[in-house]
Amino acid sequence: MSDATPLAGLRVLDLTRVLAGPWATQLLADLGAEVIKLERPGTGDDTRSWGPPFAALPDGSRGESAYFLSANRGKKSVEADLSTSRGRDLARDLARQSDILIENFRVGGTNRMGLDYDTLSAENSGLIYCSITGFGQTGPHRHRPGYDLLVQAMGGLMSVTGESEGRPMKAGVALADIMTGLYATSAILAAVHERARSGRGDYIDLSLLDVQIATLANQAQNYLVSGTAPGRSGNVHPNIAPYQDFQTADGAMVVAVGNDSQFQRLCDGLGAPDLATDPRFATNALRVGNQKALEDALAPVLRNGTTRTWLAILDTHGVPAAAINDIAAVFSDPQIEARGLLTGGDDNLPLVACPIRFRRMALSAAIRPPNLGEHNGLYRTSGVGSDIQQEKLHPT
Repeated sequence: MSDATPLAGLRVLDLTRVLAGPWATQLLADLGAEVIKLERPGTGDDTRSWGPPFAALPDGSRGESAYFLSANRGKKSVEADLSTSRGRDLARDLARQSDILIENFRVGGTNRMGLDYDTLSAENSGLIYCSITGFGQTGPHRHRPGYDLLVQAMGGLMSVTGESEGRPMKAGVALADIMTGLYATSAILAAVHERARSGRGDYIDLSLLDVQIATLANQAQNYLVSGTAPGRSGNVHPNIAPYQDFQTADGAMVVAVGNDSQFQRLCDGLGAPDLATDPRFATNALRVGNQKALEDALAPVLRNGTTRTWLAILDTHGVPAAAINDIAAVFSDPQIEARGLLTGGDDNLPLVACPIRFRRMALSAAIRPPNLGEHNGLYRTSGVGSDIQQEKLHPT
């Protein structure tokens, strides 16, 4: 494997905070871009205080919040007060010498500071500028602040999450934010590729609500095709069966049958071959239509064995099934260890690793999220139009 990272030589100016923007810039940093995160002096990114839990430093003092650590690998932190001319000068100087700028101010916020796309691209025509907001730059809600919970509610995700007779539920992680970060990264890299032909940058307008609706996937299309809004169905899948959780003798597990041959093998593994020939369950469409009857037939069989026993049996029959792990069990799984998903930064700080694996290229060696203002001395400005005096940067 080469030591070269795919985005080596690209500079990203990160004016984002919380999760969607930082998730995008973290991935760009993982891929080798230099990411300079400008933060409010003294407090920094909002999520630095989003705890507990907080990491413990070697001297026993309190470190950064776990939330902040999850979304800021490999970045440089520079304090800049954008409410002052000096802070704005620094941001403009860095923007002149950056390939990419990502911001998540409310609509109009960067215009008031002179950090909007039109202003900055006039001095750096190759700048790729990505704005992330709750509702986008257009439309009646464009000025509203947007948080993941609001978007999961407005965008329909909560209406299809949770038990059928229970309350609407948000997902256990901030999926709207994370998916927006991933869409931002894809759009930015597409713009980088196009810039190689045209020599010009572009402006990217990303909305959490737009992304949430786009990622409703089959649930959105189910409605558009049928005219009926899908509701909550717990762990039962609206289009596949059996694809859900079941109680076992000592806990619970999931079975994820995706086609008719897997269903045949499931019935064989459970010692219930008659279910495979039952006319109610002969095809996936029939199994979905008779989901409750199918669940009633499978549930008592699975309750007669332990999770470990059933997983071993179904594995030999090639049937997708899994235990329902808590997070502690996740990081005890030998598969996770083999894939290197748990890594450590400086001070042996445990971190989740980037999941991308290249055969030829490498990911960034810079892992540890930065302390607030840790890299203040690497970037300084003497006023509008001045060059940034950059010292040689070493991975931290």
